[in-house]
Amino acid sequence: MRLVSAITAAALALAACSSGVLEGGSGAAQAASQAPAKHPVSGLPVVDLTVSSKSGKHRFRVEIARTDEEQARGLMFRTQMGADEGMIFPEIPPRRPSFWMKNTVIPLDIIFIGTDGRILNIANALPYDLTPLPAEGLASGVLELNGGRAAQLGIAAGDKVSWKLPEKGR
Repeated sequence: MRLVSAITAAALALAACSSGVLEGGSGAAQAASQAPAKHPVSGLPVVDLTVSSKSGKHRFRVEIARTDEEQARGLMFRTQMGADEGMIFPEIPPRRPSFWMKNTVIPLDIIFIGTDGRILNIANALPYDLTPLPAEGLASGVLELNGGRAAQLGIAAGDKVSWKLPEKGR
């Protein structure tokens, strides 16, 4: 019986210690909960993005491609993407980018976003096509969605796009 009592007492003590950590939370756990979500395939941070159009507000979860390497890879080799998923390419500083579809398996809508947050133009990009698809002005970002998704939702030039980049290092 003493063995059972000792085991029970040890288990209760361990449970009490564990619950204190869970209730108070650790700094590491709190930091992890504040970090942006990571995409399971690319490992890139994922943020909310909204397009406000005549047909309403359309919400997406988008991967952020920030570095030259991340932007060069983009959505290459990906075979699928959810209907309300995409990738945002921040252009810091704004420039007049041009995209192509080298090694890109799925058709995409390439949405060029001006410095005022409004859509400049939308290019319909075909898999593996090397034809350059340019922005029609200075862009502060480029959004890639599944091909045909913009038309399906009534998203057009002039619509407002908003997203917030997490702090670097997160």
